[in-house]
Amino acid sequence: MVGDVGAARPGAGWPGDPATNRTPVARTPRQVTELSGAQSVCELRARISVCRACPRLVEWREQVARERRRAFAGQAYWGRPVPGFGAAEPKVLIVGLAPAAHGANRTGRMFTGDRSGDWLYAALHRAGLANQPTSVSAEDGLALRATYITAPVHCAPPANKPTPAERDACRPWLAGELELLWPQLRAVVVLGAFGWAALWPALSAAGVAMPVRPPPFGHGVEADVQGRTVIGCYHVSQQNTFTGRLTEPMLDAVLARATDIAGLSADGLI
Repeated sequence: MVGDVGAARPGAGWPGDPATNRTPVARTPRQVTELSGAQSVCELRARISVCRACPRLVEWREQVARERRRAFAGQAYWGRPVPGFGAAEPKVLIVGLAPAAHGANRTGRMFTGDRSGDWLYAALHRAGLANQPTSVSAEDGLALRATYITAPVHCAPPANKPTPAERDACRPWLAGELELLWPQLRAVVVLGAFGWAALWPALSAAGVAMPVRPPPFGHGVEADVQGRTVIGCYHVSQQNTFTGRLTEPMLDAVLARATDIAGLSADGLI
């Protein structure tokens, strides 16, 4: 297993770590572009997980991993970019914003270990897209059915706000994921306006033929893209769920729509 100080070292035993000490490291945005052309999702995940192209994000995610929140003081933190997670051949793609400092930046898995993830995974379970309703660590047995989760920014940003430059530097990783996953995808659920705005240039970079004018973000908004359906959904942030802007029935309806488009039965649990 890993030590308990600072970020997890590649190949040191973190559950599900896709990288080794031989995985190439992107240290500049140009190198991100060069390394994003991986031949497999597994290799792409490994390269994402060791990226060091954005100095501000590297400093922040590793500072959080060293200092930690009091509630998690006894836990080791992942403290690295969080790669996408899910089924090998997904039909549904979920696009978020970025890892939470004490959520995925701690656990090493998207939407795992925070209240946003509590909402999302419970809803995925109700939709038949996850084998359990909770996600607390990278070794808790969670598996997704025909679903993959990623984000436009793979490092936890200060105040949950990546800069435009950081978003753009990370774009080739999302474009690489889209290029590899697009052939089998049927529905893309985008959580929040940030992800919605980031998706379209990433699709273009992945070589996907774009709508002339993608619709503005809105909850339940849909766009047809090469026979796939892109669906907008309010983000599962505490700001939205605590205030009632996003309710469980609203989230369930979006995931039910994606499940239906993908031809998946809601009762077909793993």
